[in-house]
Amino acid sequence: MTQQPGSRRVHEIDAVRGLALAGILVANIGFFADPRYAVSIGTMPITDGPVAWLVSTLVLTKFYILFSFLFGYSFTLMSRDGVSVKARMARRCLGLFAIGVAHGFLLWIGDILTLYAALGLILLAMRGTSPRRAFAVGCWIIGVMSVLWLVLAGLSLLDPAGGTAPMVDAAAGARAEELVRSGPLGVLTFQAQTYPWLAAMVWIGQGPMAMALFLFGMAAGRTRVFENPERWAHLVPRIQWVGFGAGLPAAGLFTWTQAQGDALELVSLAVNNVTSVLLTAAYVVTFLQVIRRVPAVGRALAPAGRAAASNYIGQSVLCCLVFTGYGLALAGRLSPLAVLGVAVMIYAVLLALSAWWLRGHRYGPVEYVLRWFTRWARPRDDAARSVDFALRDGAGGSHG
Repeated sequence: MTQQPGSRRVHEIDAVRGLALAGILVANIGFFADPRYAVSIGTMPITDGPVAWLVSTLVLTKFYILFSFLFGYSFTLMSRDGVSVKARMARRCLGLFAIGVAHGFLLWIGDILTLYAALGLILLAMRGTSPRRAFAVGCWIIGVMSVLWLVLAGLSLLDPAGGTAPMVDAAAGARAEELVRSGPLGVLTFQAQTYPWLAAMVWIGQGPMAMALFLFGMAAGRTRVFENPERWAHLVPRIQWVGFGAGLPAAGLFTWTQAQGDALELVSLAVNNVTSVLLTAAYVVTFLQVIRRVPAVGRALAPAGRAAASNYIGQSVLCCLVFTGYGLALAGRLSPLAVLGVAVMIYAVLLALSAWWLRGHRYGPVEYVLRWFTRWARPRDDAARSVDFALRDGAGGSHG
């Protein structure tokens, strides 16, 4: 792995964050493009043809766990700086929570920053946990969640009213589209009505998995996995065989069962809890192989990864400008393929903006604010290559 001169920043970690941002955007943009899904019960934008099916299979539930892993890894980098971790992490979580609330009410109802802030405090309390124990607790959390899904599947078989496919409330969906496209006031009304209960769903649905990956990331950071790739390079083929071999079929099952609303859907969720981690690991090691052979790919994505929180917020801003009454109001008017094209354009714009901004600044705009709040001092903001103490990227996506 390569490190920038005069710092402990690992270039590949930033590139992996850049990859994760792409997955987060592709996963979340469907909910901007069609707000009906935000007010549906148990439905996701997966039934609108092959593009949506591929997004659900290859992207959904894969990239928010990658961001969670990187958050935990970054926590260990902060600890290595020899700073007062407890006070600074607590202030950073408070700042992250405030940004998340504003983000959720103004831009993106699926915001995950508030969840990361709350779980960050739990991670702080567990900072003395050994890597082995942290990994074991993470596995235990995933195992318990999978068992709970299986129990619910069993209970659903005993319910004669169960097994019906989830339905979209057509009236609520139409009203959501109307509000989102009507103008800024309509957007804010929709956000205020939808964000609180959806945030609760994000906390309940994604919180345990995010916490497990925080712990995996902390364990990996303590053992310097990214800094010492030679220790696990021999495992890459095995990770790929297991990850793709088990993960892709399970992801296909996950997608197929989402429209069923029966016990099989709950079973697929239990399986997906485990296999999504395996598939994401296969994605990461494959991506690291790619950027090792084609360094230009890593160099292109790394600036976005260095300013991941800013890019996460930036994705929401640009999506709102395209799909809501803040801008073009195209919600509900584009095909899945066109929406995917918009995602590619937004990602390209943010990659270019990140590279341009970081030529003259040390931190992204959101990272700058968080660092100021965390240290109670105005950061030096120039293009010098020094390490941000690494929790700059507490961002993710609601369905990535």
